[in-house]
Amino acid sequence: MSGLGELDRPGTPTGPARDRTGSRRPESAVDSAGPGKPESAVGRARPGMPEAAFDSTGPGKPESATGRAASTPRRGAVDPVKALMHRHRELCERAVDPLEIAAGLEAHGITDRTAARFRHRDVFSLAEEMYARVSRDGDTPLPAPPAAPRVRADWVLLTLLPGALCAAAIAAVHLTHGRSRLFATAAGALAVALALHAALRRGPLSRTDTDRPGAASGRTTPWTVWLVAYSLLGNGLLDNALAGGPDTLPTGTADGSWPLTAAPVLALALACAPAAWTAHLLTARARRKLAASRGLEDFAAAVRPLLLGVFALFLGALATLLTLSGTALGEPAGYAQALTLGALLFLARLLTAHGFTYAPAVVLTAAATVEAAALATVFASRLPGVGFLATPVETLVTTWGAGSVPTLTCGAAALALLVHTTRKLTRASAHAPPEPTR
Repeated sequence: MSGLGELDRPGTPTGPARDRTGSRRPESAVDSAGPGKPESAVGRARPGMPEAAFDSTGPGKPESATGRAASTPRRGAVDPVKALMHRHRELCERAVDPLEIAAGLEAHGITDRTAARFRHRDVFSLAEEMYARVSRDGDTPLPAPPAAPRVRADWVLLTLLPGALCAAAIAAVHLTHGRSRLFATAAGALAVALALHAALRRGPLSRTDTDRPGAASGRTTPWTVWLVAYSLLGNGLLDNALAGGPDTLPTGTADGSWPLTAAPVLALALACAPAAWTAHLLTARARRKLAASRGLEDFAAAVRPLLLGVFALFLGALATLLTLSGTALGEPAGYAQALTLGALLFLARLLTAHGFTYAPAVVLTAAATVEAAALATVFASRLPGVGFLATPVETLVTTWGAGSVPTLTCGAAALALLVHTTRKLTRASAHAPPEPTR
């Protein structure tokens, strides 16, 4: 009874354990398996077995195995980078350097904050680990990193060709008369269009083969042709329409009843060369900053002033060409109209060359539609009872001239596109090769 009394006291008994018959049994027979279990159920250390291999999990289970099972979570939680590599397997396999992986991850919406969930301080650090693991585990060696873009003689000459042909076409128009002038105009317009098409297919202004992920494609050629044609014929047509005309076709000169403004068109054709050179400068400097950056925000902060500087450099070159063209042709340069149109076309092509084609198509379509609507309202106001339709355009032209319509239209469109450009082209993914489509 004294043994039972000791068991009723609080605390753990210090004496040896007893069995049901009241006889003592060795302490080694009592363990965490619970009272009343025979010794064979728990297991007994055998000669030659290390002490660490004998614990409360059962016979023959080493402590290291059970420790791993208890302290190690599932594989997906332990190695989240491996799961990310599996989701972006094609990107990792074709990448030639960590920067390409970082740009691809950023294009898929992975930011520095997202990289923190993968135990990395930023996307660049995460990309470096993914690239190292692909290089280590890959079966085939990776190709050498691509060299920095260089100025090539072929696309340099192609960018000079539209301006040269446009100057030749304008000279031919001024030197011919009647039907010969009509043929010279048609042949010159066709030659300039083909040269511009060739210049935009090579070099830094060439469009990428595929659009960026999540970007819808769009066509900009019809609207670009309309905007350039309006800068050539639109102001004269608008003035004639408000005066009740036009009564005759354009004569191809600036002093006719339907005058042509050729100086802005010549300057825009000549500006194809500085547009390509400034775009090349942006690409080369952006890749250098991508290699030196350690985060997406750092890269965006470094590229934004570069982008604005390239844009200002192009506008300065265009203004110089406008001065030279106006002086050579003896026409007003039309700085406001030509600069806003040049800015709009340059930004649209810059976005298109980097794989963002939807916004340029939308903005160019809107600008062309507004210009067409301005002309349409003037002609529609001649119908009975709807003369008020021409009031806004007539007021604008009376106050600031016919060039105010394309200036305000292209200026607003260029400003909207500039804001969009500073958001898209400051991303690392904008300066990486697009992912190939299957």
